[in-house]
Amino acid sequence: MNCQWCESDTARETSNTVYWELPDGSKVIEIQNTPSVHCLECGMNYQRDETVKEIEDQLFLIDTSKLEKSMTYETLMAASRLLKRNYFDFSK
Repeated sequence: MNCQWCESDTARETSNTVYWELPDGSKVIEIQNTPSVHCLECGMNYQRDETVKEIEDQLFLIDTSKLEKSMTYETLMAASRLLKRNYFDFSK
């Protein structure tokens, strides 16, 4: 796997704790065990674009007022949705 930052082939799949601001800006939540990439060359830890989109879409589609301050990625993604998909995403 190549690093998106330094293009080294030493990047590896991992999981990390990340902090995400809710779409309405009301608070930040901690998301544990988030799929991530770690580069052994440059030391960068990051989430793939697909993972970022999944998290952002999920936060638009659920009732964020019911979220705890800290949760796992799996718990976030399993939260019941109010809408079936993000109708404000015009990138498709």
